[in-house]
Amino acid sequence: MSLTAGHATGDPETARPCPYDPGMARLSAGERAPDFTLTDQNGKSFHLAASLKKHKSPHLVYFYPKADTPGCTAQACGLRDVADKLGRTVVVGISPDPPDKQAKFDQKYSLGFPLLSDADHAVAEAYGVWGERSLYGRKFMGIIRSAFLVGADGRVQEAWYKIAPADTPKKLLAALGSAP
Repeated sequence: MSLTAGHATGDPETARPCPYDPGMARLSAGERAPDFTLTDQNGKSFHLAASLKKHKSPHLVYFYPKADTPGCTAQACGLRDVADKLGRTVVVGISPDPPDKQAKFDQKYSLGFPLLSDADHAVAEAYGVWGERSLYGRKFMGIIRSAFLVGADGRVQEAWYKIAPADTPKKLLAALGSAP
């Protein structure tokens, strides 16, 4: 994993406090999205800047806590189900899961888009989505489900922190102007 831009540099001029962890930065519309290179479910490297340059289209970069769990499955399948309405928008999912688990998740639900492994959660931290979570009264560090629409220019167009799984495709379609 490597980070090459934006909040990953820890620039105090552009960093904003994140509500989930005081030490994390929170991205806003108009800011440059942190660049990264991660391994996908097929063992291939995915580099955000290279993909933006190649496709010349927006990218939805969304973070989910764990592959093949109810909320994450609903979110991923919701995005899969609206793929025909997204035009050239590229969807990219990121979680701490290893590539082999991402591959099983992709195959089980025929997702058809890159699922990236951020095992050391450095990219999640750069996007301000790694923080304290609570489940059944137990507190732990993990992914705060969030999504970012990154324009072809590499700038954040929309930042949806703590997004509900069912809202991810709806908000994406609305932002793209193709809401039902």
